[in-house]
Amino acid sequence: MKARATERLPAEAVERAAALLRAGRLVAFPTETVYGLGADARDGAAVAAVFAAKGRPSFNPLIAHFHAAEAAFREVVADGRARQLAARFWPGPLTLVLPRHAASRIDPLTTAGADTVAVRVPSHPLAQRLLRAVDGPVAAPSANRSGAVSPTTAAHVLEGLDGRVDAVIDGGACAVGVESTVLDLSGPVAVLLRPGGVAAEAIEREIGPLAHPPGTGHAAPSGGAPLPSPGMLLSHYAPTLPVRLDAVSVAADEALLAFGPPLAGAGACWNLSEAGDTTEAASRLFSGLRHLDSEGRRLGLRRIAAMPVPERGLGAAVNDRLRRAAAPRD
Repeated sequence: MKARATERLPAEAVERAAALLRAGRLVAFPTETVYGLGADARDGAAVAAVFAAKGRPSFNPLIAHFHAAEAAFREVVADGRARQLAARFWPGPLTLVLPRHAASRIDPLTTAGADTVAVRVPSHPLAQRLLRAVDGPVAAPSANRSGAVSPTTAAHVLEGLDGRVDAVIDGGACAVGVESTVLDLSGPVAVLLRPGGVAAEAIEREIGPLAHPPGTGHAAPSGGAPLPSPGMLLSHYAPTLPVRLDAVSVAADEALLAFGPPLAGAGACWNLSEAGDTTEAASRLFSGLRHLDSEGRRLGLRRIAAMPVPERGLGAAVNDRLRRAAAPRD
């Protein structure tokens, strides 16, 4: 796509950002999870521009963002489970995949042609103000090039998308730091499609046990069939340097992604949480991968070695992203 200057808007410029979105333009904005690349979900041309800017495959659906549950539920068919979870976790880092409402205004490109829609109500105050000002669904995948490390600051967005989007509104660093949990409620069994900012244990306390699909992600589907959810490609969230998981030792030519007391001997180190806190680890994951990737390449290191992170709490989301970052690449 043709390069153009990307405006870096201050947090006060909500009306300017909303006007751009209503005009079919692309605006990156902060949520509590990561920065999203927003487009009017009802405008097929705007949504197509998101896919082009990111280099995102068209079979990978987008999440539609709303300022309130009532607005989201006008686009989908919400059952009792969905309403219970919305009352407990919205606004917040939970995405629900639900059957598309017959009167839904969301463009089919947003859902990759599927008969379900992924919907979310973010809690970030700036995202809330922007969505209220737009007064319509905003499709917003992470504001990065497809498959790369997700952005948690406006500077991260510009590193990957400067000149490819119209504006980024700077709301500082994202608090949660990993994407939303994605839960499929389109059938009788609730299926956890992607661990994220709401721990599975908390969801199960509300609606009972969740089913888990096998494996860590999907290869590109044949025939262009849509994936069941955003964020499910096998190789995803990847830095330039390869990633080695479950490191119990580290070499001098490796960068270390540490958790708790760090291993000795690494060429560079970023500690997700010295205290061994999985919530802190989630908030620092993508910044750490970016730092080690940049520092490792500068120092001529050959890969990133990641220490084990327990599966408890948001550790499940951290490990999911690390497995995808370490997966074989095309």
